[in-house]
Amino acid sequence: MGLAVMILGLVLFLGIHVLPAWRGLRGRIVGAMGEGSYKLVYALVSLLGIVLIAWGFGHYRAVGMIDVWEGAVSPRTLVILKHITIALMLPAVILVVAAYLRGHIYKALKHPMLAGVKLWAAAHLLANGDLGSIILFGSFLGWAVFDRISLKRRADAGSPPIPVGGWGNDMIAIAVGIVAYLALAFAFHPVVIGVPVVGV
Repeated sequence: MGLAVMILGLVLFLGIHVLPAWRGLRGRIVGAMGEGSYKLVYALVSLLGIVLIAWGFGHYRAVGMIDVWEGAVSPRTLVILKHITIALMLPAVILVVAAYLRGHIYKALKHPMLAGVKLWAAAHLLANGDLGSIILFGSFLGWAVFDRISLKRRADAGSPPIPVGGWGNDMIAIAVGIVAYLALAFAFHPVVIGVPVVGV
């Protein structure tokens, strides 16, 4: 039940996020319902998708996860993989923040948000060998790779570049990223997700 709900949430959330890649279809939908209505539906479907993903994954974890490869790996190896995941999450969070505080990081990567999502998903795939986690993080990794490729082919790829700042924005992005990383590790993950990441 939980796994099915999570998959439905992934279909809704990632499905609506794939839509911008199909510029012609998106244009027809916007033309039919208007820009404002399109953005509202986009936001509502995204929110519904997140809620279903969170509830479904939580229920799946509560009733018993389905092991794929984790049981075949030694406890020591699992600990090492989890520490690698914890380490990779710091740059992942910083990259996501850098997508909004545009500086040299943004200029170098062009799409730090997608880079952060890919790093986040790949890191969690390293530490989680159950079916639900593989579907969840694998889906986000696949979407991020697809979206990055599609950005190069979109009709509006040659639009004027978004203005970026200097090293000051990068320093702020790193500082905010570190704070967000600590909040995720010490508060969000153990309290909301129910999985402690510090001291494992």
